[in-house]
Amino acid sequence: MPVSERFLALVGFQLGQFIDCPEVRSLVVYVTQQGETGQPSLLPVGHWPPDERALPPVDTVSRLRVPAEQRRWLPLRDGQRLLGALQVEASRNPWPEPLAQRLQAVALALTEALRLDLEGGDLRQRLTEREEQLGLLLHQLRNPLTALRTFGQLLLRRLGPDHSDRSLVQGLLAEERQINRYVDAISELVHPEGLLAGTASPLPLLLPPLLSGPEGQPLAGLLEPLLQRAAATATLQGRVWHGPEALPDWSGDSGAVAEILANLLENAFRYSPHGASVGLHTASDGQLLHLTVWDGGPAIPTEERQAIFGRGVRGTRGQDLPGTGLGLALGRDLARSLGGELELVVPPRALAETLPQQGNAFQLSLPRPPAAAPRR
Repeated sequence: MPVSERFLALVGFQLGQFIDCPEVRSLVVYVTQQGETGQPSLLPVGHWPPDERALPPVDTVSRLRVPAEQRRWLPLRDGQRLLGALQVEASRNPWPEPLAQRLQAVALALTEALRLDLEGGDLRQRLTEREEQLGLLLHQLRNPLTALRTFGQLLLRRLGPDHSDRSLVQGLLAEERQINRYVDAISELVHPEGLLAGTASPLPLLLPPLLSGPEGQPLAGLLEPLLQRAAATATLQGRVWHGPEALPDWSGDSGAVAEILANLLENAFRYSPHGASVGLHTASDGQLLHLTVWDGGPAIPTEERQAIFGRGVRGTRGQDLPGTGLGLALGRDLARSLGGELELVVPPRALAETLPQQGNAFQLSLPRPPAAAPRR
């Protein structure tokens, strides 16, 4: 419904006052809506007298748009913009002057109420989009903060307890913890329940354009710091890390691909139990490049394997761990925007003989961009 419940209640009140006018047979309020063909149509949102009938929309070729002897239209117009219309069917024509003035006053009241209702709906939609983008940026901000903490802790280990620079690294780690507290506080303000406010929104869950990489950027350069971060995290957690044998030769929107892999690696280290191996496997089958982040932990339950790709949805193993449930939704959304796909494969051995028989594998499949034409 393009209008709010408050506007519908106002429509019912305005139309109901004509119960003392026997010459008025029916009243119908329509709002303008863009049709599938791009042409505007009139969508009924309220009628009097109230009954169980279902009124059809009125498109540009409907005979109902043509005034008849007992039917007239009062436009609900804001300047040059047609917001809707009030259809009146009365037994007398022309209308008595008191009735005409009364109907015109109702049309003016509905016009102003509809204008405010539509403006409020637009503002709420924009606010939802802003909150979604802010929540997404906060989610992505945690990945580099985690990397800073990981590298800082490794450096602290190497310096030893008596090193003169140990206090500097401890200060950096303290600042990282403070920034994380700020991020948590902002996230709580935006999403008090820890979930994205607009989880039911049909809008794409994409990163802002500023975070997308330039077209044609080599992926290998952005993968190297991710692999370094993964190796450092594995060392701190006492895991075995299996990096790819070679960096893939792929160019395109590498910034988006790096964001997908960063989320998958973060999930693998967060949700698989300590001691379970984690790795990144690469393969190619001609037109597609496959990048697979896998872990050797317990398999995700069958009933959750599709649901975890929804916005704000988290599996049973992650209920007690921090997170918003946006990483997989963002990854699949970005993958599809690149013409690829992100899917869960269990067990990892189903993808390659070198992968473990137990665990989970998230495979990102990307089409290879067309080869550039040779220069003359």
